Amino acid sequence: MATVSVRLNEELVNDARVVAAAEFRTIQGQIEFWAAVGRAAIENPDLPGPFIADLLMAMAEPREGLEPFVPEGRLEE
Repeated sequence: MATVSVRLNEELVNDARVVAAAEFRTIQGQIEFWAAVGRAAIENPDLPGPFIADLLMAMAEPREGLEPFVPEGRLEE
C-alpha cells in the first residue's frame, strides 16, 4: 500500500501515541483505526461508536481455528 505524508495536530498524535501503546498498535495504525471508526459511524448513524469499534476489531481477528457457533440445546445433525 502506498503511503502519503500529512500534517496532523500534535495533540491528536500525542493522544494516538498513548492509546496506540495500550492497544498494541502503531501511532499510524491507531489514527487509521480512528478514521475507520469515524467513517463507519458516518455511514451507519444508528450504531453506537463503541459497537462499531468492537465490530471492526473483531473483523480484523484471525479466523483460523475458530469453531462455528451452535446455540445451546440445538442438536447437530
